[in-house]
Amino acid sequence: MRRYSGKVRRRTILVLGLVALGVVAAACAPNATQSALEPQGPYAQKGYDLFVPVFWVAAAIFFLVQGLLVFFAIRYRHRKARTDVPPQVHGNTRLEIAWTILPTLILAGVAVPTVATIWDLAREPEGDVLQVTVLAHQWWWEFDYPEQGIITANELHIPTDRPVYLTMCAVGLGYDKQIAPSSCQEQPAAVGDSVIHSFWVPELAGTQDVIPSRTTFLTIQADDPGTYEGQCKEFCGLSHAYMKFTVVAHDPAGFDTWVAGQQAPSAVPTPGGPAEAGVGVFLANCTGCHAIAGLEDANGNPITANGGPDLTHFASRECFAGCMLETTDENLRRWLENPPVVKAGSWMPDYGLSEQEIDQLIAYLNGLE
Repeated sequence: MRRYSGKVRRRTILVLGLVALGVVAAACAPNATQSALEPQGPYAQKGYDLFVPVFWVAAAIFFLVQGLLVFFAIRYRHRKARTDVPPQVHGNTRLEIAWTILPTLILAGVAVPTVATIWDLAREPEGDVLQVTVLAHQWWWEFDYPEQGIITANELHIPTDRPVYLTMCAVGLGYDKQIAPSSCQEQPAAVGDSVIHSFWVPELAGTQDVIPSRTTFLTIQADDPGTYEGQCKEFCGLSHAYMKFTVVAHDPAGFDTWVAGQQAPSAVPTPGGPAEAGVGVFLANCTGCHAIAGLEDANGNPITANGGPDLTHFASRECFAGCMLETTDENLRRWLENPPVVKAGSWMPDYGLSEQEIDQLIAYLNGLE
């Protein structure tokens, strides 16, 4: 029996040690930039200011309760020489009232600032507000600036010291494989399944679910220029882990420069070069989902995006494929050779492009700044 209990004890210690090692390893992960504990804007700061006191109240209660449990477990542990029974308190009205009222008061004290913060964060900002529509696809993010006439993907560009009001919904095919209705846009994209996503950029704001057939809202704001990493926080399919995005904050002048660049017409490739041949490759293979401003179909109609990112200024973006890949020639080649191999469950199929066609398409995309 002693040998068996010793073996159990060693296994328990081993398991606890492995768990502790896992916790330490997770704390050393290189994802430190996604930290809600380092707010970089007023809306993230409000959440942090609520978290800190609630955390310390919870920590104090935890250590008090656990300390009392340990104390009583040791103080009143069973001893062979002990025959008396500790006094029972069952039915003690005063104690029962006390341990009912005290937790109620603590919860009420926590609830008041919590509810106030929720209402504050849910309030639509006033004044000079940037409006952006966020469409969640499987598995990438689309950002539409209605006032500026800009549509981009996976990179949300914002000015500093100015609230940005996000109007968000999920788009794609519903469970009946029909186009899911959405109040975010008149013609929802029909590629990918319409499922729940969650928009989360912890340094700038809390998380907000993005739901099919419903519109949700979130306000973000950055104090300083920089790049802030975000991702989908709600499991949404095979490539959920690769549904990332970045928020790029510019100073006001820099944001105006970015807007002007995005509003400029798409670049026209040099005649006779590989980029011009890439236009033909794009028109032959990519217009079922993607669009580039200025291109027309065989009937002379402007090409519109249908479920895939608008690529008008593709080369100005630092990442693509849900910000899974940096925008480099090598990554573009890997992607165009076989998208589903690079990104599990990708809705973009393998078109069987030749090496020459891939070279031409890369040359064309690289000129779309």
